Amino acid sequence: MTGNGSMSVLDLPKNGWARVEKVEGEPTLCTRLLEMGFTPGECIRLVATSPFHNPVAVNLRGTVFALRDYEASCLKVCLME
Repeated sequence: MTGNGSMSVLDLPKNGWARVEKVEGEPTLCTRLLEMGFTPGECIRLVATSPFHNPVAVNLRGTVFALRDYEASCLKVCLME
């Protein structure tokens, strides 16, 4: 968990809902995630994880995306209560 209250998708509990706060990391990867729809303000849900969180399944607007750990760690989110 980072100091400003946001966390990585990898820190979410299974079936936990979160709001995307920001996308940070390698510029090409960030652009790809933004183009896929992982934009600030979007609500996402961690659907499933595999051993060692690689990959994880994330639901965004009714579509399930499989993200590798390095991709998921770029998504900084805020847990929704």
